[in-house]
Amino acid sequence: MIIPKTREEIELMRESALLVSKTLGEIAKVIKPGVTTLQLDKLAEEYIRDNGGVPGFLGMYGFPNSLCMSPNAQVVHGIPNTTPLQEGDVISVDCGVLKNEFYGDHAYSFEIGEVAPDVKKLLQVTKESLYVGIREFRAGNRVEDVGNAIQKYCEDHGYGVVRELVGHGLGKKMHEDPEMPNYGKRGRGKMFVEGMVVAIEPMINMGTKNIKQLKDGWTILTADGKPSAHFEHDVALIDGKPEILSTFKYIYDALGIVSDEEKEFRNHYTL
Repeated sequence: MIIPKTREEIELMRESALLVSKTLGEIAKVIKPGVTTLQLDKLAEEYIRDNGGVPGFLGMYGFPNSLCMSPNAQVVHGIPNTTPLQEGDVISVDCGVLKNEFYGDHAYSFEIGEVAPDVKKLLQVTKESLYVGIREFRAGNRVEDVGNAIQKYCEDHGYGVVRELVGHGLGKKMHEDPEMPNYGKRGRGKMFVEGMVVAIEPMINMGTKNIKQLKDGWTILTADGKPSAHFEHDVALIDGKPEILSTFKYIYDALGIVSDEEKEFRNHYTL
């Protein structure tokens, strides 16, 4: 069952989403070759708690850490460890926060040093597909309209779209209805309703769409060992249009990136 949010609840969710955004911005300041994902996980947990939140992933379904850290061929749900990041790696950093009784949940794939051009292109297309999908999150459309747009954009570039892992509704629970797949047929799925909030998150592989799971019960890998990319925003449906509650601004500030990619999705609020 879809649970629409009031404007007041959406503003509380924006606070949760922005705490995730700021946490990812703190990660962006220090992520580099030689740093371990466990060090980044500790930094994130401290920052979240210092700013009035609780790590949303820590202990959820038994997950042992505050961040999902998934480098290279890992798609999502990677467990932080003591292995240093290396020049040329790419890594999905997925973060969740509970604040004001509502969850925020979003992700960014970072380049570690100088990455190969084909990997850089994978990240670029995956991030572009996120906004392609968000544009379809509007009054009158349905769940698979978003998935179809993401699928077509990525497959047109020759990439594999993961089927088994999907985005989701968001609220007082981390995972609410509806599921938001990154594939589908136009006109299918639940109708979008005013006030709903979803996490849209393309998970796109350089090669096959197929995946496998490590024996740790968490880490998801591409079946062919090629790199994967993952980007995620929290989005509310307000006045029939998508409004992004999260932002990559803090990451971009840390990395010296100038972008106006989110401007069209900021209807009521300026950071």
